[in-house]
Amino acid sequence: MVEGDSDFVIAMASSAYRNGIAHKGAAKPISATSSNLKSASFKSRLHPSLGSAVRRSSSASFGAASAGNDGGVPGRVRVAIRLRPRNAEELMADADFADCVELQPELKRLKLRKNNWDSDTYEFDEVLTEFASQKRVYEVVAKPVVESVLGGYNGTVMAYGQTGTGKTFTLGRLGEEDTSSRGIMVRSMEDILADVSLETDSVSVSYLQLYMETIQDLLDPGNDNISIVEDPKTGDVSLPGATLVEIRNQQSYMELLRIGEAHRIAANTKLNTESSRSHAILMIHVKRSVLGTEETLSSEIENGYHLVKPSKPLIRKSKLVIVDLAGSERVNKSGSEGHMLEEAKSINLSLSALGKCINALAENSAHVPVRDSKLTRLLRDSFGGTARTSLIVTIGPSPRHRGETASTILFGQRAMKVENMLKIKEEFDYKSLSRKLEIQLDKLIAENERQQKVFDDEVERINLEAQNRISEVERNFADALEKEKLKCQMEYMESVKQLEEKMLLNQQKQESNGFIDDRYNGEGPVSVTEVRKLLQNEIHLRKTAEEELNKLKSKLEQYIQSGSCEDTEISKLHKNLEDEVHQKKKLEEEILILRSQLLQLNFEADQMRRCLDRGGSGNAFTGQDRHSQSNDSRNGQKAPITTLYEQVGMQKILSLLESEDANARIHAVKVVANLAAEEANQEKIVEAGGLSSLLMLLRTFEDETVRRVAAGAIANLAMNEANQELIMSQGGISLLSITAADAEDPQTLRMVAGALANLCGNDKLQMKLRSEGGIRALLGMVRCGHPDVLSQVARGIANFAKCESRATTQGTKSGRSLLIEDGALPWIVQNANDEAAPIRRHIELALCHLAQHEVNAKDMISGGALWELVRISRDCSREDIRSLARRTLSSSPVFRAEMRRLRIEF
Repeated sequence: MVEGDSDFVIAMASSAYRNGIAHKGAAKPISATSSNLKSASFKSRLHPSLGSAVRRSSSASFGAASAGNDGGVPGRVRVAIRLRPRNAEELMADADFADCVELQPELKRLKLRKNNWDSDTYEFDEVLTEFASQKRVYEVVAKPVVESVLGGYNGTVMAYGQTGTGKTFTLGRLGEEDTSSRGIMVRSMEDILADVSLETDSVSVSYLQLYMETIQDLLDPGNDNISIVEDPKTGDVSLPGATLVEIRNQQSYMELLRIGEAHRIAANTKLNTESSRSHAILMIHVKRSVLGTEETLSSEIENGYHLVKPSKPLIRKSKLVIVDLAGSERVNKSGSEGHMLEEAKSINLSLSALGKCINALAENSAHVPVRDSKLTRLLRDSFGGTARTSLIVTIGPSPRHRGETASTILFGQRAMKVENMLKIKEEFDYKSLSRKLEIQLDKLIAENERQQKVFDDEVERINLEAQNRISEVERNFADALEKEKLKCQMEYMESVKQLEEKMLLNQQKQESNGFIDDRYNGEGPVSVTEVRKLLQNEIHLRKTAEEELNKLKSKLEQYIQSGSCEDTEISKLHKNLEDEVHQKKKLEEEILILRSQLLQLNFEADQMRRCLDRGGSGNAFTGQDRHSQSNDSRNGQKAPITTLYEQVGMQKILSLLESEDANARIHAVKVVANLAAEEANQEKIVEAGGLSSLLMLLRTFEDETVRRVAAGAIANLAMNEANQELIMSQGGISLLSITAADAEDPQTLRMVAGALANLCGNDKLQMKLRSEGGIRALLGMVRCGHPDVLSQVARGIANFAKCESRATTQGTKSGRSLLIEDGALPWIVQNANDEAAPIRRHIELALCHLAQHEVNAKDMISGGALWELVRISRDCSREDIRSLARRTLSSSPVFRAEMRRLRIEF
């Protein structure tokens, strides 16, 4: 059952969950102890040193028996307050009255109005506006409690408030149609299952309701009288008769919640069409296996050898209790009669008993009336016990229920004074330890047998290897002996052969000496003159050869020296040539700049002369001058930029985009941007590579002027459909998105937004724009706040919505709008009635196009767009947009049904 589901408009909230105490009016703050403030954080770290902290007397606590001083961590009850938006009845009945409360979420404060000039001020740990999303509520209220439960602590999340203020919506919403509306019950189990290991841990659930002081099982309706059992030693409360279901996945858990929701008792009252008539209690039991700390034992044997004692297996048992209290109500307002009156009495009595216990704990009373109600007995661990508790109080804005709202606020203020002593419940896991030891023993036996077999195999292998090595050594020794024998024989034969050769050579020498002796003995005397002549000839030939060699060496040195001189000259010529080329390029750039400036000055002088001839006031660029300029262009007098383009050439202008001179580069990109403004030049720019050069400038240069003018040129080129696909293929969408995120200058953002807006008008680029961040880049530029930027953003969104509407009509697209999925709807609704006519006109068109697709209807209704469509159909200044809004509203069954429900005449 859901309380006030239709009253909630889900939006984002930005404030963090912090500490707070309450103030009343401008007087002194409601008292809160310093310990309450010091333990303010939901995510406070639990340090063992806090175990000695002194807590309040056990007699003043729900869980007095179980909250000792051994290892407890103090933790104050955290309280958040959530405001429900006005429902349809309040919008009509209280239209002339302001809300009875004023929220200040950034200060964690709200003001409760007494009258038009006086109000009471209160502070809470968190103040959640009517736009706070379910995810935000879960993260600041319940997630810290869930994390504590996963760490071994008990935890409680409870919702308190008047009937119809959204308690069940906050806690028990299943979110089957819209996952973003999932309540705390669903989201907490998602986090628990994501953190635990189902192989070693277990999660089980009980779902109960307290109806007319009787505890009933929502998972087993026949079990309608469950008794409460208290441990006489520890004081812990348990419900042994309740159904306990183990959870293995989120689907089975969701099915249990559906069963429990179907069995919960609800009724129709004047204050709420589906008013819960019982307190719903969801208990999630978590058992987690952990290892205790290892202990190191010192031994004096062998120089202090350390023995490590294995860690102890422990089980941490924790419990998360989520309590959806039935709403308090006044009989004269709810109109309860008969049996419903008895139900209301029972609800109010149990809530009254809870309030008394909270008061006693807040005032540190010696007696806490725990046994006045079964509700207080079940919650004895949540307030003043060992659980981490988070309370969310829900209120409505109607001034008619100011008394109930004030009572709810005061209940939350008192609950903030209650301090619990958090404790982890751990048990020694004997079964797990025994099972683990048996497994280890089996492993050790198997390992010992395996090692023994390995040892035997190793011994056998070593013996076999030794025998093989001995045999191999014997074979190698025999082979080596045989080789040495052969070697000695070969050396002997070689020595014999050498001796024979020497002997033969000696014999030949002896014969030669005998022949010379014979000649000297008179057979043929040798002439000394001939010998000297031969010697002189040899000397002469040698000198001639040396002189020739010297000549060749000297020629070689001369050639080498001349070659090095020539290389030096060539290098100098090359360097001079490069300098000349660079100087020529620089002069050409300067000539181009001077020529363009001269043409521009001539053009302005002509315009000034015409203005003076007509007796004008001296304004050179009036509407008539622009008209005469266009006429001159048509009559053959070309604009300075076009004249410059024809005189210089496109390639020369584009080459200046890469110039090292910053002024030349800026001037060149301005020329290209002005040329791109004329459709006749766009094709020539693209063919010459101008689009790639502009994208390169956008990618590489950080100069704001270059980026602004380059983005403007790309926006001009993006007006052509053929160029749009080229921009997409060359990564232009990503570059524009990155520039939109980095730039701060409004004019740069206007150019980028204009380019993206032109791309949004192409049916083929829809998915590419979304995937490369184009839509998010458009929405991100609204941070600038400049009207020109916002106008371009609105135009882009209108173009995108028009293309989507056309694709849906043609049957090429189905599903929700990509704009809605990227979060554009809140901004569209917020600015639908903007003062600036261009922004308003584009957004009105975007709303009409989005509404033409039936699948977007529910999102638009929940986002408040229906009211804007009705306004457009009545008050829009343009007849075509007004007619389109009327046709859209009349053709949509979902819109018609909602207007009938809200009693909107159309």
